[in-house]
Amino acid sequence: MKVDKILVSIFQRAFKSITDEMSISLTKTTRSPILCEAKDFVTGLYDAKGQMLEQTENLPILSFSLGPVCKVILEQYGKEIHEGDVIIHNDVFTMGNQNNDVAIFKPIFHENELVGWSAAKGHQADIGGAVQGGYNPNATEVWQEAIRIPAVKLYEKGNFRKDVWNLIFANIRLQMVQEDIKAQIGACTLGERRLQAFVAKYGLEVFEAHKIALFDSTEKMMRAEIKNIPNGVYKGGSTVYYDGKHKGSKFPIRTEITVRNEDITFDFSKSSPQTKGFVNGIYTSTCSAITLTFLQMINPNIPHNEGMIKPLKYIVPEGTILNASYPAATTFGNHLCPQIADAIFKALGPAVPERITAGWNHLLCSLFTGNHPRTGKKYVDICFLGLKGGSGAMKNDDGYDHIGMIDASGGVLDQDYEMYEQQTPHLIVQHEYLCDSGGAGQWRGGLGTSTQIMLRGDDTTMVVFGDGDVETNYGLFGGKGSVLNKIELKYKNGKKVIPMSKDMIHGIPNNTLYHQIASGGGGYGNPKKRDREKLKQDVKNEVVSKKVAEKIYGLKK
Repeated sequence: MKVDKILVSIFQRAFKSITDEMSISLTKTTRSPILCEAKDFVTGLYDAKGQMLEQTENLPILSFSLGPVCKVILEQYGKEIHEGDVIIHNDVFTMGNQNNDVAIFKPIFHENELVGWSAAKGHQADIGGAVQGGYNPNATEVWQEAIRIPAVKLYEKGNFRKDVWNLIFANIRLQMVQEDIKAQIGACTLGERRLQAFVAKYGLEVFEAHKIALFDSTEKMMRAEIKNIPNGVYKGGSTVYYDGKHKGSKFPIRTEITVRNEDITFDFSKSSPQTKGFVNGIYTSTCSAITLTFLQMINPNIPHNEGMIKPLKYIVPEGTILNASYPAATTFGNHLCPQIADAIFKALGPAVPERITAGWNHLLCSLFTGNHPRTGKKYVDICFLGLKGGSGAMKNDDGYDHIGMIDASGGVLDQDYEMYEQQTPHLIVQHEYLCDSGGAGQWRGGLGTSTQIMLRGDDTTMVVFGDGDVETNYGLFGGKGSVLNKIELKYKNGKKVIPMSKDMIHGIPNNTLYHQIASGGGGYGNPKKRDREKLKQDVKNEVVSKKVAEKIYGLKK
């Protein structure tokens, strides 16, 4: 069949439009603020073989975790996939990426033939396990973290399987999660209807031919980007601090990146063995982190489909901290993305210095749980307001202020202040940019934030997870690093508590003041070369203090 190049472009835009519509549907119908406000989810379309047609990547770390699971489902069910099926999955040992990130898949048929899949994956407010909210810094195995859900049908041939539903949700604390899974099913049904109509419009033969042409075109674009990187072997590294079990412990992340003409291989074989705590990654989360980091260094207009990832090769051996063996605890895996990104940037920096950024803020996050005294209901809140720091600067551009971690890349949104105070018992006291938190440079790092919240629950539990309270983000080519992340509790009796970066504190009393510093990004280039007018504006806007402007940037008094 002759391929129409214009129609190939129409196909790409149509697929993107469908996944965007699925995303809007989820935003409007989910109940957890983690989903409806922070948008910690991804929607996608895949072909009959589980190959990516398109995705809407609200949270980039989730974006490349659906395709591998779709292929697992195809292998598991074989010919037992029917129209009307709905399949749920979260199992990290069958290509899931994090226990809380629960996926829904719906097969799409045209004239009784499987032509594709719609899928949605979102971070659920609870997923069972020992700790409400799903983050258990004391975990040493998966069963202490969550209920494992290997691929299983919630609907079969359109018939609701109430027994399976009850089995799963009897092990999950919050009713809200059931409603959010229903919303994900709804988004997938929307994707199913749209793709069915699209295939019916053009016919299956045209659909298949132009889909393959789209993959081939995208692959050529990616290979052209790789070809712009000089051939060679590039090495870089970073460090993960503290596994939640052994104070002062360090775990190296090491990468060796081989560029050969139009192919690139990311080899993390020399990274640390897996830890005994929950600070471990899984193959899918690591490959997502590698992919999203590399995408930030190339043409942003490349379509996101199977052709984009064909030239990329990943080597992440099982048993390492980035691909832990069963039955390891792995909830922290998504949050190893900053260290993976640092290693990649440091490796490729000498080859393509104009394409990389200085260090981004590493995650340091608090998750609050308890009973809401006004409603009497359980609540879970990931404090997105406080965790978002700045990105690193790059050549010719300052870093973004208050964008979040590199694994979110701006995808995680802030909660609305008034909604936050309705959904939790807490009161926001302060939330503002932090002066001097961006690393100094010819192009400065993005700003971090200072956040203070009055905790007003009677018996609040706080789980802390993250990194960045040991080593500051790095600057590049003479640029300076930023400040350290920090969390502090001040009890009403004057007692101050600074938690560990992987910690759990029970019984926090009413009217305890929570204060968090989220770091900015690193600077790029010699600070003394910063444009003087921009610097004066930074001082005027209290982005940079007069002291730092004079001492570090060399601004004359």
